[in-house]
Amino acid sequence: MNAGLTNYRNKMFDFRLKVFLTVTQRMSFTQAADELFISQPAVSKHIKEIEKYYQCSLFERKGNLLRLTKEGELLKKFASKILALHQEMDAEMKFQNKKHHGALKIGVSTTASQYVFPKYLALFQTKYPAVSVQIKTGNTEEIEALILKNEIDFAIVEGKHKRSALNYVPFKKDEIVLCTNIKTSTPTVFNQISDLKKLPFILRENGSGTLEIIRSSLIKKKIKLDELNVVLVLENNESIKTYLQNSNAFAFISISAITNELVEKKLKIVDIEDFSMERYYYVITKTENQNPLSILLKEFLLA
Repeated sequence: MNAGLTNYRNKMFDFRLKVFLTVTQRMSFTQAADELFISQPAVSKHIKEIEKYYQCSLFERKGNLLRLTKEGELLKKFASKILALHQEMDAEMKFQNKKHHGALKIGVSTTASQYVFPKYLALFQTKYPAVSVQIKTGNTEEIEALILKNEIDFAIVEGKHKRSALNYVPFKKDEIVLCTNIKTSTPTVFNQISDLKKLPFILRENGSGTLEIIRSSLIKKKIKLDELNVVLVLENNESIKTYLQNSNAFAFISISAITNELVEKKLKIVDIEDFSMERYYYVITKTENQNPLSILLKEFLLA
């Protein structure tokens, strides 16, 4: 068989596996098509070609719901391994016999840039000193906009908006806690979440990933943000911490942001019975046309 034809068929099969995995992630042919920038009929055709090759059905429909068959589950397991291995192989081969060098533009959301990412960046640059790094900071919404406009190659944010052109991978778990001045007279535990409505609150600005986590977590408990007594909105954790230390206000804030203040007994955590807020920091990259250095940094962080 002609080598060029064999290579084409291999690449086509790899792409079909990518289409299949995208459908399994979205459980929608239409959403998969949008994410891959191809038509919905093209998605269907690629899936049918795989089913024809393996002589089995990969999906079954129950009403409007799409479900993987037993064969589909098995293919998903192997396809994930195959594509991850190919991505790793491509990254390594591109850098073989030459220094890892070049420029990498990184966007980091506010909380991650202050308390999480600097340690990892220092370790990365120690290992790859020939890679120059430019950092831009902003809230999660701003950082996602920058990567969509190709102004940055790679990002770390708290929370995710599930934009179809972006690939989100969980990086590090975090917890958001309720805290206040150590001198504030308050119980160590609120027995009812409705007690929050009585407190003077400091919140982050709109577009903040932290604010979105707070909003969605409270809604699950049937409390809206506008039901809180918000006395001030601030754009970063340092400002919030300083305000808390000089007032009797309360704020929901990442526990990684207040480690020193807890040790120095400037702030304290107030628990809420049957309520907690955990979230992940996410690594995000463009689904297509990634800077090879983005792959290098991603693998470094997730190793």
